[in-house]
Amino acid sequence: MFGQSPKVFTGLALAACLAGCSSAGFIPASLQAQIDKSLTFPQLHESPESYRGRLLVLGGEVLSAKRLKEGTRIEVLEIPLDSSLQPGLDRTVSRGRFIAVQTEFLDPATIPPGTRLTVVGEVTGAVADKLDEMDYTYPAVEIKSLKVWPHPDSFSHVPYYYYPPPSYWRPYYYFGQIRR
Repeated sequence: MFGQSPKVFTGLALAACLAGCSSAGFIPASLQAQIDKSLTFPQLHESPESYRGRLLVLGGEVLSAKRLKEGTRIEVLEIPLDSSLQPGLDRTVSRGRFIAVQTEFLDPATIPPGTRLTVVGEVTGAVADKLDEMDYTYPAVEIKSLKVWPHPDSFSHVPYYYYPPPSYWRPYYYFGQIRR
């Protein structure tokens, strides 16, 4: 009976660690209960004014960020979120754009174009603006929580150590014998 307790304890500890690393770990507990999980981006894009005041989770890729008097305005290309609430890498599945506004100070240099992010935001309505030469209605949200994801290529820059080919050492070391 007591021989199994270390295994049980280890299993419980592992389960607790995995629960702590849940997909929505970056969303504050005070906001999790308020999020409207039934509201989708196509619904929001269709009629942003009718969802004013609702909280939802959106994600995508930053197209531009600009500091204004009332906060930082971020134009985001919406990309559907995966199970960990992280936007995918395929931009072709986007269903539109939205505007996210951070009322507290946020330096636009920290979220350059191409940055992937997830936003918990409160719908504030719509913003009419130009998209190239056409009029476009952007759903607008006020950021309550923001998660910036690392660039997918950031892990490919881990240095590796170069080992020269064996022939490099040949004049000095040859099959266990030192040559002079």
